[in-house]
Amino acid sequence: MKKNTFRAILVILLFVQLILIQTMASFPVFIENYYSIGVYPYIASFWRGAFGWLPFSVGDLLLFILVFLLLRTLFKIFVKKISFKNAVLNIMAWASVLVFFFYINWGFNYFRIPLSENLHFTTTDYSTNELELLTSKLIKKTNSLQLELTGQDTLKVVVPYNYKELYQMAPKGYEKAQSAYPFLAYKIPSIKSSLMSTFQSYIAVGGYLNPLTGEAHVNINGIKTSAPNTISHEMAHQIGYAAENEAEFIGFLASTHHPDAFFNYSGYKNAMLHSIFEMRRRDTVAFKKLFKQLNKGIKKDLLDHYALREKYKNPFEPYIKKGYNLFLKSNKQKHGIKSYNRMVLLLINYYDEKQVKSNPDETLDKKESH
Repeated sequence: MKKNTFRAILVILLFVQLILIQTMASFPVFIENYYSIGVYPYIASFWRGAFGWLPFSVGDLLLFILVFLLLRTLFKIFVKKISFKNAVLNIMAWASVLVFFFYINWGFNYFRIPLSENLHFTTTDYSTNELELLTSKLIKKTNSLQLELTGQDTLKVVVPYNYKELYQMAPKGYEKAQSAYPFLAYKIPSIKSSLMSTFQSYIAVGGYLNPLTGEAHVNINGIKTSAPNTISHEMAHQIGYAAENEAEFIGFLASTHHPDAFFNYSGYKNAMLHSIFEMRRRDTVAFKKLFKQLNKGIKKDLLDHYALREKYKNPFEPYIKKGYNLFLKSNKQKHGIKSYNRMVLLLINYYDEKQVKSNPDETLDKKESH
C-alpha cells in the first residue's frame, strides 16, 4: 500500500511539475538571475566535480540502465501479461523523477534570457547580400587555415591529436575567449568519449550533454576535424547555454579564440558550413559561386562528411530528428531542430557590430550589402 501511495504521489507530481515548468518558462529574467547565473553554476560544478575525474561515462551507464528498465517493463507487459495499468503508473512515476532532475540539474537553462540580448545584438534579420559577405569571409578564413595547416590547398587537414588530448586542450579556448566574454568562464572539465558513439552515428549526433551527470559526450566515430568544435559546443551546454544556436555560437567563439590552429580550423569550418548551406537554401547560383572558392583540401574534408552520413544512413533517423524537434519546441525553442542554423544570425551580429574588438577589420560592411 505504501508503495502504491508513493507511486501515485509521484505521478501527481509529474503533472504539477509540467505546469510549473511551463509557468517558469514565461519568466526568463527570473530564470537568468536566480537559476542560470544563480544556483546552476554550483549544481554544474558539483556534478562535474563528482564524475569528471572518472575515465568512463557515468551518464551513458545510467542511460543503459534506464533503457534496460524500460525494455524489462515492456517485456513484462507483452510477455508476462502484468497489469498494464501498474506498468504505466511505474513508467510515469519514473518519468516524474527524471523530469525533476532534468530541469533542476540543467533544463531550466532553456528558458533563460537569449544570448543575443545579453550581448546587445540588435540585428534580427539579414539580407542575402549580408549572408553572402559573411560566407565569403568565412571561406577565406577557412581556406587560410587549411593552407596554414597543410602547406598545400589540395591536401586534407589531418588532426594529429587523439581524443583524450583534444579534451585536455579544449578548455584553453574558453580561457582565451573569457577575456572578451566573461560569461564563458569554464571550470572543472568533464568531457568524455561516448560509449554510444555507434548509436549516435546512426541518429546523426556528434555529441550530447547528459544533464543528470553534467558530462559532455563526444561521438568518436565523427569527422576528426569537426571534433574540436563539437567539444566546444558541448562545453557551452555545460556552462548553461541550452539553446542549440547559442551553443553553436559559443562553440565557435571558443574554437576560434583557441591558441591551436586545428581548433581554429574546426570552428571556422563549422561556421562556414552553416553559412554556405543557408546560402544554398536562399540562392543556389550564389551558393555554387561560393562553393567553388573552397580549397580542394576542404572539399575532401566535406567528402568525408558525406561518406560518413551515407555509411550510417537509416530509415529511423528522420523520426528521431522529428522527436528531438518536438522536444526542443516543447522547451520554448520555437525553431526546433532548425535552431542550429539560427547561429548564422548570431554570426551576422558578431561581425556587423564589431564584437571582436581585437580584430576590427573582421566586420561586415553593411554598406556593401545594400
